[in-house]
Amino acid sequence: MSDWIDKADRVTEAAIPTDAAGFDALLDAARPVVLRGLVADWPAVAAAAQGPAAMAAYLRRFDGGKPLGLFAGPPAIDGRFFYRDDMRGFNFERGNIPLPVLLDALQQAAGETTPPAFYAGASAAKDYFPGWTRDNVLPLPTGDATARLWVGNGSRVSAHFDMASNVAVVVAGRRRVVLFPPEQIANLYIGPLDVTMAGQPATMVDIERPDPARFPRFAEAQGQAIVADLGPGDAILIPTLWWHEIRATGALNVLVNYWWTRGTPDAPFLALVHAILAVRDRPAAERAALRTWFDHYVFGDDAPAVADHLPVEARGVLGAPGPERDARIRGYLRQMLGG
Repeated sequence: MSDWIDKADRVTEAAIPTDAAGFDALLDAARPVVLRGLVADWPAVAAAAQGPAAMAAYLRRFDGGKPLGLFAGPPAIDGRFFYRDDMRGFNFERGNIPLPVLLDALQQAAGETTPPAFYAGASAAKDYFPGWTRDNVLPLPTGDATARLWVGNGSRVSAHFDMASNVAVVVAGRRRVVLFPPEQIANLYIGPLDVTMAGQPATMVDIERPDPARFPRFAEAQGQAIVADLGPGDAILIPTLWWHEIRATGALNVLVNYWWTRGTPDAPFLALVHAILAVRDRPAAERAALRTWFDHYVFGDDAPAVADHLPVEARGVLGAPGPERDARIRGYLRQMLGG
């Protein structure tokens, strides 16, 4: 069962940064941190403290009239949105639902012993909840990151990664977040890269009920896991590429998250998939040689300086980072790939 999660190390709690430099220091550390009480003064959190009915009424005030994207699963899945046993589809249905209908369904489900699972996620506040960010301001310098609301009842999202930094704040209900460092990828038994629940590949391990016979290496990942238990007003900063599984509890739970990145979010992942096509199946000697190329041009400590021996005007795609170089790279790739 999930006893191992209860015994795992906890995510470090950090003081809420008071300026951009303090926030940048947290980002540069590249470790998850809990920011306890970050948004405790939000009006939304105050509404949640009065109970699910008050929280529902508060959400209705911001209804933009645009149906939310919805995952809905039967009671049998126990809130775990996942693949079917035969991997030919998923154990839930996708659809769209108006906010008032969702809130009514959540209220009805709250009275059932074994309720169905509802999960409306990643709804941009500016499109679906106009006015939300005016009344509930994130006190962190996340630039132009979009506030996105996640509304549901009991649910579990399998461990996955994001190609962006992520601040997630709990408004209503509770969240337990189990995190694994990026280097644990080999021990997490990742599912298909191109057929996923919500866009990101996820672990095939049921981390609350791991099967050591089927997934023996997961024991190593368990030893590296850290856990955060969050209540209304609390936040967690999840660095890019950290694997995280989130269990939400409560008859009506609400989370708001903010993703942002310094570059194109999906570009590294797409480069990885293309490398599977272009590199992985080549002879071993070629792969070894290409590894030195990648280390030289991409991953090595001296990679940014590999073209210093060339005149600036002759460096081409190896030029200094910036819009001009990025446009040149994109043009070169379009030309060579025939796109």
